[in-house]
Amino acid sequence: MRLVIVTGMSGAGKSTAMKMMEDMGFFCIDNLPIPLLDKLVDLTANFSTNMQKIALGIDARSGEDLDGIQGMLDVLKKKEVLYKILFLDAEDGVLVKRYKETRRSHPLAQGERVDKGIEMERERLTYLKEQADYIIDTSRLLTRELRAELERIFVKDEDYQNLYVTILSFGFKYGIPADSDIVMDVRFLPNPFYIEELRPLTGNDEEIQQFVMKYPEAEEFLDRLVGLVNFLIPHYISEGKNQLVISIGCTGGKHRSVTLANELYRRLDGNAEYGLKIEHRDIGKDALRGK
Repeated sequence: MRLVIVTGMSGAGKSTAMKMMEDMGFFCIDNLPIPLLDKLVDLTANFSTNMQKIALGIDARSGEDLDGIQGMLDVLKKKEVLYKILFLDAEDGVLVKRYKETRRSHPLAQGERVDKGIEMERERLTYLKEQADYIIDTSRLLTRELRAELERIFVKDEDYQNLYVTILSFGFKYGIPADSDIVMDVRFLPNPFYIEELRPLTGNDEEIQQFVMKYPEAEEFLDRLVGLVNFLIPHYISEGKNQLVISIGCTGGKHRSVTLANELYRRLDGNAEYGLKIEHRDIGKDALRGK
């Protein structure tokens, strides 16, 4: 039997993940009382059932039963049950926003503010997060990206590291991304904006890429940045960090930052130690403003 305990913060995507795992062939049971977990294991072990892959949802709704989760996991180990724990997480600000958008109340808020419920929930789920085999931060993940991560772990059985790196290009005139961990300013490079035939293009176009990368300082900047990232990432992983946002900015977020973000992504892609994605936050804003 393959058992996956799906848990995490309310609003981080646990229900969505359970639906996806059902599509992957898992028999999904949500909010089973924790004291019944070993009974479920005995049922599947002693009787012929089709429940050979089980995804079990456990969260703050378990109430006082959560206090017994450590003892129950010890029971599973004694019975030599192979289980994994998947923990869905998101930043507090993102969780609050999701609750406000859906007009739902937090299960632990009990009439108080949502952030108070989130604080209580984090405290209750501390043990499960510490024991988790997989931690996925959904703060910046699209639904299809979450599905891809789950398929990589539970269908393709590929190695998974909990750190997810986002490379983000932006324009300083639109503000520094609030969730940045590392911010790099590439406005020291010549700006193709001042060349009339290049101005309408973006860093996704070959002409802009050739213009930016022909300068030796662009290559040296990337070499140094890749070295810095490769130095930092193992330390972030050992520290338990699960989300790293590297923001690269130029004036408008259209030419230089996009080119260098794309090149950094290309140089880091394929590393099995972490997940990787790229976003261009401001690439189309000048066009929208008629500039």
